[in-house]
Amino acid sequence: MYEPNSNQRERTLLIGLVVPGLPRPIVEEHLDELERLVDTAGGEVVGREVQERAQPAAATLVGRGFLQRVADRCVDENVISLVFDEDLTASQVRNIEREIPDEVKVLDRAAVILDIFALRARSREAQTQVELAQLGYLLPRLTRRWRHLSRQAGGIGTRGVGETQLEIDRRLINRRMAQLRGKLAVIERDRRLRRERRDDLPTVAIVGYTNAGKSLLFRRLTRAKVVVEDRLFATLDPRARRVTLGEEVTAVLTDTVGFIRKLPHDLVAPFRSTLEEATDADLVLHVVDAAHPAWEEHLRVGQEVLDSLDVDRNRTLVVRNKIDLLGPAANGAGGRRFGSVAVSALNGDGIGQLREVIRSALLTAQGVAILRVPLEEAELVRRAVSMPHQLARRFDDGTVELALRVDSRFLVEAGLDAYRVQSWRSGCHDGRD
Repeated sequence: MYEPNSNQRERTLLIGLVVPGLPRPIVEEHLDELERLVDTAGGEVVGREVQERAQPAAATLVGRGFLQRVADRCVDENVISLVFDEDLTASQVRNIEREIPDEVKVLDRAAVILDIFALRARSREAQTQVELAQLGYLLPRLTRRWRHLSRQAGGIGTRGVGETQLEIDRRLINRRMAQLRGKLAVIERDRRLRRERRDDLPTVAIVGYTNAGKSLLFRRLTRAKVVVEDRLFATLDPRARRVTLGEEVTAVLTDTVGFIRKLPHDLVAPFRSTLEEATDADLVLHVVDAAHPAWEEHLRVGQEVLDSLDVDRNRTLVVRNKIDLLGPAANGAGGRRFGSVAVSALNGDGIGQLREVIRSALLTAQGVAILRVPLEEAELVRRAVSMPHQLARRFDDGTVELALRVDSRFLVEAGLDAYRVQSWRSGCHDGRD
C-alpha cells in the first residue's frame, strides 16, 4: 500500500453520485471543481468514480457493490484518500470505512475545504477560526481514522489539528472549542475597535465565488501590492485599504474569502467575521467570473450566501470580471441583462466606470445628491449654486454639476429634483484606469 510522505502528493479518488434532478453533466462539473480543490490542498487526483442511483443510500450514500469496486481500485492504484462530492454524515463515514482498506481515508468536500483553509490561514484570527471549524467538523467523526493518522503524517483533511488528535477525546475537544470561542470573542472585539477608528469612512466589500478575480480587482482599485494567485481560496484573511474616488469620496475597500457551492452553513459560521465586512459595508461588489461556463450558478451561490448574511440587495453591485476573455456581443448582453458593471481587472477595461459607479453609490448612501443643471436655465442655476452643504461644484459642457448633502424635499421645493443624476459626467473615464 502507498505510504505518503512530505514529498509526495496524496493519491486521491473522487466519488460522485448521479440522482434524479442532478444529471451527470452537472455532477461532472462539480467533480471538476472538486479536483481543483484537491489540487489546491496538495493532492493528486488519479481518477473518479460516478454511480447513478434512484436515490442516495442512507447508510453509505452509494451502493455497497459500487464501494467494493472502489475498494479494489484503491488497492490496484495505491489510492490513499477517497473524496466524496457530497457531504457525509458521521455514520456514513463509519459505514464506508468498513468497506474499504484500512489505509484509505474517507473525506468529503467540506473536509477538503477546511484543509485548504488551514493551509491558507495566516493571521491569528483565521488560524483560530480554522481550528474551531475543524474540531466542530471532526468531533462527530472520531472513527478508526484516528488510528491510522499516525502513519499518514497528516495529509488532506488533517492540517491544523493533525496527529495530536490521536490523544484527544471528545471531552478535551469540547474544552478546546470553548477556549477557541473565547479567543475569537476577544479578536472580534479588537477588530470592531479597529473599524471604529477608520474615521467613519464609507466601506466597500469585495465578495464573490472563489477564483473570480477579487484580489486582482482589489489590487487594481487600491494599487496595493497584494499577492494574486490563480488558486482556490487564495484569500482567507480579509485585507482592507483606503481608496480615493474623486475629491468627495474616500472609502475603505475590503477583500474577503471566496464563496463556493456546497459549503454547509455551519462551516460558513466560523468564518462569519471574515464576511462581516460585507454585512456592515455601505456597498458590496459581487464579483463574478463572466468567462466561466457556470458563472450564473456562481452568481446564485454567492447571492445565497449574501442573503444568509442579511446583506441588502439594494447595496449590492454585480461586477462581471474577466471580460477580456469574452467577445463584445457577450459582454454587452450580460451587462444589459443584469444591470452590472463589466470589467477586466487584468488589463483595466471598465475600471474607470466601476470607480465612478462606486463613487456615486457611496455619495447616495451618505445622503449626497448629484445635480446637473443646464447653464441656459439661469434661475435654476442660481438656485442650485446657492444651495447649502455643497461638497463639489464644476462646470462642464454647458452645465453646472454639483454634489451636495441636502434633504430631497428642499430639491423638490427649489424645482431641482428633476435634475438629479446618478454620476458625474465629467468624472467618467473611457473605461481604462
